[in-house]
Amino acid sequence: MSESLAPVGLPRSRSGQTALEVCETAARRAGELVLGRFRTDVEVSLKGRANVVTDADLASERLILDYVTGEYPDFGVLSEESAPVAGASPYTWVVDPIDGTRNFAEGIPHFCIVVAIADGENVVAGVTYDPVRDEMFSAQQGAGAYLNGQAMRASDRQNIDDAILGFDLGYDFGQAKHLMEMVDGIWPQISGYRLMGSSALSIAYTAAGRIDLYAHHSLSSWDIASGVLLAQEAGARVLDRATLNNATLFSPGLIIANPALMDQFLAMTEGYTWRTM
Repeated sequence: MSESLAPVGLPRSRSGQTALEVCETAARRAGELVLGRFRTDVEVSLKGRANVVTDADLASERLILDYVTGEYPDFGVLSEESAPVAGASPYTWVVDPIDGTRNFAEGIPHFCIVVAIADGENVVAGVTYDPVRDEMFSAQQGAGAYLNGQAMRASDRQNIDDAILGFDLGYDFGQAKHLMEMVDGIWPQISGYRLMGSSALSIAYTAAGRIDLYAHHSLSSWDIASGVLLAQEAGARVLDRATLNNATLFSPGLIIANPALMDQFLAMTEGYTWRTM
């Protein structure tokens, strides 16, 4: 487990665990289920163009929600495959049972599980778990960010010429077109690009310093819940793409980088439609 203390204001669970421990346990259990279904005959349905859901997503979500709501029954729920549930508490579970479902369905070993707790628009604890590599990215407000229990930091690279930019296209194809125009326009002033098909895992990689910057225009709360906190606790700036204010759980677009790279990226991309639409 990571830190043993519960986030400020959060009580221990019914079984005596901290909130972060409950997040981690839920994600590990779901990860075991999902990994057991990987590269098997899963049922795949379309929610929209290029947006798929599998029966493994639904089973993972049921497992997570049954567990976390048993530990904290007063918390609300905001989960990708279910209707939102208001709770008696100010806190809300935010869950993505498989982020990177298209990768999962195609047999590509790059996907993750997100389990987080929000207080209003602020995430106070959360994890992103990669079951393929058994990597648990975890954070709680004010206590740092961790990878498998070891403290992690965002990239300290200072020159954008040497930086790697991660991004994903999402399901807003108009915005994605503008993103690609921006990416094309700033090449080769940046070292390289990574588009890996799981926004939550890419954000976790940015928090861990594996990617120097990350940009996306069309995300849901369950995509970013743990990632916003991971990156902030790892020392990165996490901005709402549209306002350039600090991002929250409900920011649809993000730009993430250390302060030096953020300033250079914003200057470099000034005037591009992707930044202003």
